Amino acid sequence: MRRKRVFLTGATGTMGGSALKHLLERGTCDIVTLVRPSEKNKEAMQAVAGEDALEIVWGDLTEYTDVLRCVTGADIVLHPAAFIAPAADHAPETAWKINVGSAEHIVRAIKAQPDPDTVRLLNIGTVAETGDRLPPIHVGRTGDPLKPSIFDMYACSKIAAERIVAESGLKYWASCRQTYIATANLIQDPIMFHQPINTCIELCTEHDAGLLLANACEDDLPEAFWRRFYNIGGGESCRFVYLEYLERNMSLFGIDARKVMERRWFALRNFHCHWFEDSGVLDEYLHYQTESYADHQRHIQAAIPADAGNGAGAISHEDIKKAVMEPLATATPDSTLYWINNNMEMRITAFFKSKEDWAKIPDWDVDMPEDPRGIRPVRLDHGYDEDKPPESLDLSDMQAAAAFRGGSCLTKAMSPGDLFTPLKWKCAFGHEFEATPNLVLRGGHWCPHCAPPGWNYDEEARRNPFFAQVWYPNHDRQESHFYPADCWKDILQR
Repeated sequence: MRRKRVFLTGATGTMGGSALKHLLERGTCDIVTLVRPSEKNKEAMQAVAGEDALEIVWGDLTEYTDVLRCVTGADIVLHPAAFIAPAADHAPETAWKINVGSAEHIVRAIKAQPDPDTVRLLNIGTVAETGDRLPPIHVGRTGDPLKPSIFDMYACSKIAAERIVAESGLKYWASCRQTYIATANLIQDPIMFHQPINTCIELCTEHDAGLLLANACEDDLPEAFWRRFYNIGGGESCRFVYLEYLERNMSLFGIDARKVMERRWFALRNFHCHWFEDSGVLDEYLHYQTESYADHQRHIQAAIPADAGNGAGAISHEDIKKAVMEPLATATPDSTLYWINNNMEMRITAFFKSKEDWAKIPDWDVDMPEDPRGIRPVRLDHGYDEDKPPESLDLSDMQAAAAFRGGSCLTKAMSPGDLFTPLKWKCAFGHEFEATPNLVLRGGHWCPHCAPPGWNYDEEARRNPFFAQVWYPNHDRQESHFYPADCWKDILQR
C-alpha cells in the first residue's frame, strides 16, 4: 500500500517544527518540506537531514516552481509557514509576498495536479485576524467580524491569504486560526507592552500545535471537517489573563512582575487574542488538546539552566527593571512610552485613545480591571438565523446578513444550502464584490475593498452594525480616526 505523502511548510518554525517531529516519530508518512537555504535553516535541519521518510527541498515559498515541486504527488498540504510579527509589521511587502504569495502558489499548484480533488490543504491562519476582544466580548467564535488591529500588517496578510484558500474552489481545504503558541522561551520584545493587561488568552502549547497538524494527516477525517474555519486553542485549562500570565511565568525566575514593570507601559487596546467558545470543535476532529497552562509552566521550568540562579535573588528587581524591562518599554520606536514621549499621534490614539487617557492609568492595585472570569461574555450576532441547519440557509439569510453589515446582497436567486457558489454583494460604502456565503457567514470576511491595510474603523462602525459589535466596547462613538495603508512607516522614520 502506498504511503501517504505530506507536504509540510515552515519546518524550521515553531508549529511546523513540532509537526515534523510528530510525523517523523509516527513514521507512517513520507514528508517533503520546502526550506529556504539560509545558514540558520541548514543548521536547524541537520538533525533530521538523514531521515529516510523526509525529503528536504531547498527553495522558497515565494517561487511557484519550488512550491509546485513539493505539491506534486502530495496527498495533504500542511501550511503553517508565515512571516510573522513584529518583523512583518516592519516589512509588510515581504509579509505580503510570503504569506499571501505562498497561499496563491499552493492553491495554484494543487489545481495543477491531475486530480486536485484528492489533495487536502490545511491552512494556518491567526487569532490576530479578529483583533482585540477585551471584555465583555472576550469569548469569540468563527464567523465573528474580522478586525486586524491598526498597524498589524501580519494579520492583514493572513486575512488575505485565508480568503484565497477559502475562495479557491478546492474540494478539500480548512483554515485554522492559531492562537498564541506557548514555548519555553519568554518574550523579550517591545511588543509585549502592546498588549492590554486584561487581555484574555487561550494558549496552545508547541507540542499540541504540532500534534494538530500531524493528526490532520490521518485517514478518519470526515467530509464535514473540510471547507470550514476553526479556532485553535488549548481549551479551558489553557485560559488566562495577560497580567496573570506575566506574573506566574516571571515568578518561576523569582521575579515579581509588578516590581519590574509599570502599569503605564501597557497599551489599553488594539492588540489581539481572546478565549474561544469553539476551540473544542476542532479538538473533536483532531484530538490535539493534550496539554494545559500548567504543562506550559513545566516546560519553562525544565528549560531554565540549573546554574541560572534565582532571578531576583541574584539581581535586584530595580536592576532588572532598569537594565531589561524599561528599555523594552521606552527605548525604540516600537516601545509604547517612546510613542508617548515623542507624541506619535497615530500610535497613541490607536493604543491609548489619547495621551490624556494614558496619563490617567493608575498604579498597580488601583482600580484594576475586573477579572474577566466574573464578566458574562457577550455573544456576537452574526446577522442571520443560526438555528437553521446549513442545508436550509437561503437567499433571505444572505439578505439579512448583508443588511446587518450595512450592505445588501445583489444576487437575486440562490439554491438553498449552497454556501460555496459566489454571490454578489454591496458593502455600506458602495463597493461591489463577490464572495461565497461560506466566507461571509462562517468566516467573518466581508468587503475586500474596505479590508485593511488602511483602517477606517470609526466610520465603518457607524455604518456596519455587525462590525460595531467589536468596535464600540473600547472605542467612543465620537472618535473619528483614519489610519492610511502606510501608517506603519511612522516607526521607520524615527
